[in-house]
Amino acid sequence: MSPQVPQVHGHCDARFSAVRTAFEENFRERGELGAAVAVVRDGETVVDLWGGWADAAGTRPWERETLVNVWSTSKGPTALCAHILADRGLLDLDAPVAAYWPEFAAAGKESVLVRHLLSHRAGLSGLREPHSLEQLCDWELTVARLAAQEPWWEPGTRSGYHALTYGFLVGEVVRRVSGLLPGAFLEREVTGPLRIDFTIGLPGKEAGRVAELVHPPAATTSEQASVFAQLAPAALAALTNPPVGAAEANTSRWRAAEIPAANGHGTARAVAALYGIFASRGSYGSRQVLSAAAAERVREGQGSCHDLVLGAGFAHETEIGLGLWLSGPNGSYGPNPRAFGHDGFGGSCGLADPEAGVSLGYVMNRMGPHIADDPRKTALVEAVYAAL
Repeated sequence: MSPQVPQVHGHCDARFSAVRTAFEENFRERGELGAAVAVVRDGETVVDLWGGWADAAGTRPWERETLVNVWSTSKGPTALCAHILADRGLLDLDAPVAAYWPEFAAAGKESVLVRHLLSHRAGLSGLREPHSLEQLCDWELTVARLAAQEPWWEPGTRSGYHALTYGFLVGEVVRRVSGLLPGAFLEREVTGPLRIDFTIGLPGKEAGRVAELVHPPAATTSEQASVFAQLAPAALAALTNPPVGAAEANTSRWRAAEIPAANGHGTARAVAALYGIFASRGSYGSRQVLSAAAAERVREGQGSCHDLVLGAGFAHETEIGLGLWLSGPNGSYGPNPRAFGHDGFGGSCGLADPEAGVSLGYVMNRMGPHIADDPRKTALVEAVYAAL
């Protein structure tokens, strides 16, 4: 191995050696700093690798238990909370949101359904009034503003990626039904009992294990201006109000907050385990977290379209199920068009393929410029399917 490639630790079944090769190539050819990847096949962990550095200066090795902020890969576990409640008959996905959250009926939203929140079709991709990072960390203020806001488009008609608002919308319904914010609900119902190393936000006691996120390559001012000039107001609100990136996510304020769409922290092993619940049709080991029917419902397509926020970034129409993206013609989650998952800003990914019995978790700290389909993630996904 060349000196430019950090030593890779962990284990990889011989059949999946192509995944190890792709992981090492991410360091050698794709600018990886620190990362981990885990693959579960039919309930067995067949890949569990990590390597590189947990900080920008290269002074802290990435360890087996290193945690990192996974951005929107957090949306899968957040959706899981809602589906658990629906599976228990406590939440009706076809009911108006206002049945659980009466204040939400304001500004013409009385007919918005719970399924519209899960599928990014509520028309609330971002807030209309300026919203600071400090305000984003204020749960009560943020959900009150969303409840009072008029939708950007007719709810239910199109998807428009709810980058930050998704977690507050789905999460407030979880809170109204269960009495718990999604982070506490996930811990009580899933990650605590199953000992899955994933939290929404980062407990202070875990600060010593967390990797430092590193900014993606900076665009020039003119390039940024060109991109922003092409965005509709609903997309600008979703992606820039407030602007967040590595610098914000490395702060104690961000880590201490409850931002379920974007500040989940975990290991690749934990991401593979959580998405593995979907891949295993609701089960985790001997425990049935969701019924098979409920797990199948997660990938119930809600209609393909050019997403109103991210559409320009995809050559094809995309389709979101009830919380996660379908692989579809893009092949974002492998060749099975009904595989599904979620990417995180800068590169991370969780993938579930029930037909193949496979789940994958990939986490890293050097962010790329992509909201989805980072080349490092794509190389790993392709290597997994080449091994099947």
